Amino acid sequence: MDKDFLERLKKSPVLCDGAMGTLLYSEGIFINRCYDELNISQPDLIRSIHHNYLQAGAEIIETNTFGGNSFRLGRHSLADKVRQINFQGARLAREAAKSFDVFVAGSVGPIGIRIEPLGKTSLEEARAAFRDQISALVDGGVDLLIMETFGYLEELHQAVLAARDVNPKIPVVALVTIDEDSNTLDGSTPETFTPRLEQWGADVIGCNCSIGPVAMLDAIERMRALTSLPLAAQPNAGMPRSVEGRNIYLCSPEYMASYARKFVSAGVRLVGGCCGTTPDHIRVMKSALRAGEARSKTSAVRVKGETVPAMAPAVPLAERSHLGAKLVKGEFLTMVEIVPPKGTDIRKEVEGARFLKSVGVDAINIPDSPRASARMSNQALSLLVQQEVGIEAILHYTCRDRNVLCIQSDLLGAAATGIHNLICITGDPPKMGNYPDATAVFDVDAIGLVNIVHNLNRGRDIGSNPIGAGTSFAIGVGANPGVSSLDEEVRRFEYKVEAGAEYAVTQPVFDLSLLEAFLRRIEHFKIPVVAGIWPLVSARNAEFMKNELRVSVPDAILERMTRAATPEAAREEGIVIAREMLVAVREMVQGAQISAPQGRYTSAVDVLEALGTSKPAATATPSH
Repeated sequence: MDKDFLERLKKSPVLCDGAMGTLLYSEGIFINRCYDELNISQPDLIRSIHHNYLQAGAEIIETNTFGGNSFRLGRHSLADKVRQINFQGARLAREAAKSFDVFVAGSVGPIGIRIEPLGKTSLEEARAAFRDQISALVDGGVDLLIMETFGYLEELHQAVLAARDVNPKIPVVALVTIDEDSNTLDGSTPETFTPRLEQWGADVIGCNCSIGPVAMLDAIERMRALTSLPLAAQPNAGMPRSVEGRNIYLCSPEYMASYARKFVSAGVRLVGGCCGTTPDHIRVMKSALRAGEARSKTSAVRVKGETVPAMAPAVPLAERSHLGAKLVKGEFLTMVEIVPPKGTDIRKEVEGARFLKSVGVDAINIPDSPRASARMSNQALSLLVQQEVGIEAILHYTCRDRNVLCIQSDLLGAAATGIHNLICITGDPPKMGNYPDATAVFDVDAIGLVNIVHNLNRGRDIGSNPIGAGTSFAIGVGANPGVSSLDEEVRRFEYKVEAGAEYAVTQPVFDLSLLEAFLRRIEHFKIPVVAGIWPLVSARNAEFMKNELRVSVPDAILERMTRAATPEAAREEGIVIAREMLVAVREMVQGAQISAPQGRYTSAVDVLEALGTSKPAATATPSH
């Protein structure tokens, strides 16, 4: 089987299975259990997970032995059961695979402690531990070994050496785990670890776990330029988000499938998934790879003169909307936020939109159930505002409540009804809102959502199938200059721009130094930035912004709000602060998004007057 596997890789890409631990956790196995020991105590459960992946189309299944070395098992007082656990793990996978034409891979993970020179465990001790585990896997009947999630190169080297000690001919897949900069935990870059893995005799090399598919693709492309060995990629289903106290992986099967095709295009021959991936992901990835093979075969026999339907060019941004035209011209954009009502009476919101239009505001920004509160559909309010007032709406669109099918349906409907401005955001988790027991969906995050919209603009659906004329959305995204990890925010911002973002709207700005630092970091992306401006209404409002919404509010501003003697004085001071912020950011950004707390649209206009561009207010002033 060893030669068969390597020969098989030459014919077409091979699909590996997904996560084992994710499914065990979903079955109610507590995270403090030794998952490898389940090979002995709950063999039917392990066998059924293997079978589910096989039914989904996996061509390689990995044994449930990632932590099956003496060091990790010793934490559970199971160090004396290394052989039994690994041999049984191999036999269970082999039994599940007996009716399928697939390969069984022995999963080998790190020993979980530092080795020399960073730790007291010697290289020889680590190599011996790997040798004991691998020997049991080989005796159990595995066809190949997948050494995965190694962050330290020398430890991976010892695992490869141990495999050659046991069986010099067994195929070895050596995978490192990397950060967003494509570096391993010991700081090695692809330019360092790629030649070393090849020199050490691995048959297939690549990356797994650690990060989502976007950043892993960057690493794979760098590796491809350095080696002719087959490459492997098994990313997590995105970066985990803490939702209801659990780490949830948000990438949908369709999103992972789209990157499976991109990995193959970049030269990957073994593709699969790690944490967060399920049989549902593998099933859709299998379909995507089959479609890719079919397209390749079709293109190979295409008759002369036959053409492939090309992705339609997007409508130029300046032609999509008034907002898009102003962005392209470099004109300063003004928008005011109108929050949907909790019921069906929209008279106040429509009256407010009419008032804002009369004073020269460019667009109405309508959030989607902010802070996960239950409110009227912002898409419906956007449509009604445009129809009844004649001012453009900017639709906040979140991933929280919708799977990818609903996302596509919603967006096609919005486009058909004349909504052309979007801000794509991930969305607040339901636990923040007034219905904390509601469940979230999060099929994709904001980056995946931008990808979907970008494709729709070019006449392609989520499966890259033609849909006729494309949509005409101006694609906006959110940005938060005040987060504690600016590097992470900039990294995600870069992915959003690469996915197709055309402008950004920031969280409320109270600290100019943070905005300046953020703008310097993203200057090279060259997309317009609209600054969020929030007129504070009270000291309590300022404390809420700082401590619960995690917006950076300097102490000096808190003190100014605290000194206000009356509620009216506090609102006036909040407007003064907001005007100061607006004047200060005027030359830094290309627009301002003014919030109207408590529906006080006149307060938003009072702030905008600092620009000296607002028209005189209409005689009919909306209610406060």
